[in-house]
Amino acid sequence: MIQVHRDLQHLPNFKNAVITIGTFDGVHLGHQQIIKLLKKEADNIGGETIIITFYPHPRKIVTHGKSDVKILNTLNEKIELLDKKGVGHLVVVAFNDEFANQSAEEYLENFLVKKFHPHTIIIGYDHRFGKNRLGDYHLLEKMGDKFNYRVKEIPEHVLNHITISSTKIREALLKSDIGTANTYLGYQYFFEGKVVEGNKLGRTIGYPTANLVIEDEEKLVPGNGVYAVTLTIGQNKPVLKGMMNIGMRPTVDGTRRAIEVNIFDFDEDIYWQYIRVYIFSYLRGEVKFDGLNELKEQLAKDKINAQLSLRDL
Repeated sequence: MIQVHRDLQHLPNFKNAVITIGTFDGVHLGHQQIIKLLKKEADNIGGETIIITFYPHPRKIVTHGKSDVKILNTLNEKIELLDKKGVGHLVVVAFNDEFANQSAEEYLENFLVKKFHPHTIIIGYDHRFGKNRLGDYHLLEKMGDKFNYRVKEIPEHVLNHITISSTKIREALLKSDIGTANTYLGYQYFFEGKVVEGNKLGRTIGYPTANLVIEDEEKLVPGNGVYAVTLTIGQNKPVLKGMMNIGMRPTVDGTRRAIEVNIFDFDEDIYWQYIRVYIFSYLRGEVKFDGLNELKEQLAKDKINAQLSLRDL
């Protein structure tokens, strides 16, 4: 079970700490290569694996809130994914102006060395830290003997994979290209939302929907369209199948973007509960139909296509 630390003043005494630093947004296949390297190094010396990450996203602080960066994982989702990959510790650093304004030397000595006493630091050749991003791999390497740690470089091809993957995942999701996003993630993209009351139009045409609100406004929502999905309601509940529409609902004069899930073979009151949705495939784009009958006919086709897409689950 991963241990999550948020208070830098009360960190445990890590044994032979093997650390790496990054946002790890997506915990995708590129990140998973770093985690394998982290675990391998720790196993070799009987040490502990530690990932240091920052919250909120550093870009948001550096740009004084002007960055519109969308995240692939909320912090809780990231913790869950890192736990599944066997990471021992996650240290969540409150990234603020004071932290951002440390010199590279202060960051190294007062933060990395003093707080973690690292045995090994695994970092990319292009990693930058400290005020004005003046600290780099070479500074870490130069100070290794003084502070009794060693530095291991993340291979360039892994770093390139991470950069390319993060960009491709975001672009793919915004274009509704779920296949590409899921391939780079190594899992089905997912999000959680709270079920709120809608206009209940769906139930009048035989396709009742759970209307979802995603509370973390930074979470990336895929492009508009209809998707085949699986979902769970609350904790430790069975996996259900369904289809989801993201969009403006033009047939019913929608004025705001909505996320609606039609759950197959399900008829329970789940208002105000939380649903986790896993997106498996994109079925079609959003269309304005000539009335509810035409919409109903299309929904019947969508359901068949969604069931076909999910048939092997």
